[in-house]
Amino acid sequence: MTAPIRVLICDDQVLIRTGLSTIIDAQPDLEVAGECGDGRAAVDLAAKLRPDVVVMDVRMPVLDGIEATRLLAGAGVPHPVKVLVVTTFNLDEYVYEALRAGAGGFLLKDAPPSQLLQGIRTVAAGAALLDPEVTRQLVGRYAARIRPTGDAARDIPLTPRELEVLRLIADGLSNNEIAAALVISRETVKTFVSRILTKLGLRDRVQAVIYAYRQGLVT
Repeated sequence: MTAPIRVLICDDQVLIRTGLSTIIDAQPDLEVAGECGDGRAAVDLAAKLRPDVVVMDVRMPVLDGIEATRLLAGAGVPHPVKVLVVTTFNLDEYVYEALRAGAGGFLLKDAPPSQLLQGIRTVAAGAALLDPEVTRQLVGRYAARIRPTGDAARDIPLTPRELEVLRLIADGLSNNEIAAALVISRETVKTFVSRILTKLGLRDRVQAVIYAYRQGLVT
């Protein structure tokens, strides 16, 4: 029997935490590992409990959700934890900052329970919650803030074909669309994507898009 996905809930509103706990614990493949009310407590509890996913609010006391996400899943974290940011604030700035901080996805609290549950499962599986086109539009909107690193693109440890696939990922193409564009199978595309993420030390397609912008591969 497969072990359930263990979820840590971090929100400063007790009613929200209770509601999320009830929804999550009702699923046979999910369980609540713990709850807390601020970002600092989330970081400390995650280190202690090692949950599979942290459901993180944005605006909280002591330490906000963006900074807590950066400490849990950001670049250079030795044992990153997957984070799903769930907030009442539908601001592009929050979405952008959450993804930059290392979040695997972003949902609004008014999303239906089924979407929240699927979001937890998606993030736990290591996939980005935002679809490729939404990711492209989001990161593209803030591309001016993602400064290319000069000549660093010359040092990218990818083959020409892998670079081509990375550019198409950054352009917002799905695996099926990349397969059609390059006249290769979808399974071959999945292999390329996996190699790219492994070679570059990236967690998912969201990070791959940001990486491509930083390296000046797309504009």
